[in-house]
Amino acid sequence: MLPLDRQERIFKDYGVEISKQNMANWIIKGSELWLEPFFERLKEKLLKETFIQADESPLRVLTKDGKPTDSKSYMWLYKSGNYGKQIALYEYQPSRSGKHPKNFLSGFTGLLQTDDYSGYNSVENITRVGCFAHARRYYTDSLKILPKEAEIEKTHAYEAVKYFKEMFHLESKWKELSPEERFKVRNEELKPILEDYLAWLQALQPKVVRKSKLGQAINYSLSNWGLLTNVLLDGQCELDNNGAERAIKPFVIGRKNYLFCKSPHGAKASATVYSIVETAKMNNLNPYNYLKYLFEELPNTKLTNSDSLDHLLPWSETLPEECRRKPKSKE
Repeated sequence: MLPLDRQERIFKDYGVEISKQNMANWIIKGSELWLEPFFERLKEKLLKETFIQADESPLRVLTKDGKPTDSKSYMWLYKSGNYGKQIALYEYQPSRSGKHPKNFLSGFTGLLQTDDYSGYNSVENITRVGCFAHARRYYTDSLKILPKEAEIEKTHAYEAVKYFKEMFHLESKWKELSPEERFKVRNEELKPILEDYLAWLQALQPKVVRKSKLGQAINYSLSNWGLLTNVLLDGQCELDNNGAERAIKPFVIGRKNYLFCKSPHGAKASATVYSIVETAKMNNLNPYNYLKYLFEELPNTKLTNSDSLDHLLPWSETLPEECRRKPKSKE
C-alpha cells in the first residue's frame, strides 16, 4: 500500500492539492460506513469453513489509550484453505493476546493451522494443525551457522532436512488432488515417513545438547508432534502454514513503506481495506474496479440484512465483467 504522504506528493506533482489527512479521513469513513458491514459478511462466510490458516505480525500505532506509543500492536490474518471460499481477513488488535483469535474465531469449529504460538490455544472448539515449514526452519538455521569447512552432508541437521525434502516432494505431487484423495494417499505414503522421522527424533534426542541449535530443532518437532501430525486428519490441511504467511506479506511490505498507523481508527480501517483487496485478488478480481463497484452499490444496499450483500461477494456470478481480471495474453 502506497503511503498517503507519498500519494499527496504525487498528486501535487499533477497540480492536485489533496492532503494526506483528507485521504486518511476518506479511508476511515468509507471503511466505517460501507466496508465494515461487508467485512462482517465475509467473516460469517469464513467461519463456516472447515479449515482456516492464521498468522500475526507486529504493527506500530502512534496513539493508543493508556499505552506508550512504542508498544506493539498486531495485525492478525485469517484465511480460508485452498478448497473453500477464497477469503483473507485482517484484524487490528492492540496486543498479541490469545483472546483476540479466540474472539475473532468464535463459532468456528474446524481445523486451525498456525505456527506454534501458544496464543492460539485460547481458541475454543477447534483442532490445531502445526507447520512443517517452521519445524524444518530450525534445522536449516542450524546448518547456516556451521563453519565453512564442515561436512554438511554428514550432520544430523542435514539428515533431518532429507525427511522434510521427501515430505514436501510428495505434497507437490498431490496438489491437484481432492481433499478425500489427499487424505487417503497421505495416510498411505506420508504417514510412514512421519513415523520414521519420529523414531529418528526419539533416538537422537538423548545424545544432543538441548540448548544447542540442533537440540532446539529436535525439541520443536517433538513438543509439537501432535499438532504436526494432525495434517493427517483431513486432506484440506496443508503441510505448512505458508499460505497464511504469503497472505500477510502484502501488509508487511506496506508497513515497511508507511512505518506506522497514526491511530487505532486508521489501523482498523487499514485492516478492513486490506481484507477487501486481498480477498478480491484471491478471487481473481481487479481490486480497483471491485472496490469502485462496492462503493457504488453498498450505499444502495440494506446493510443490516447480511443476505442482501451476497450478490457483491467476490465469488458472485453476478459481478460485472469489469471487476474480473482479464486473462493474460499468451503472446
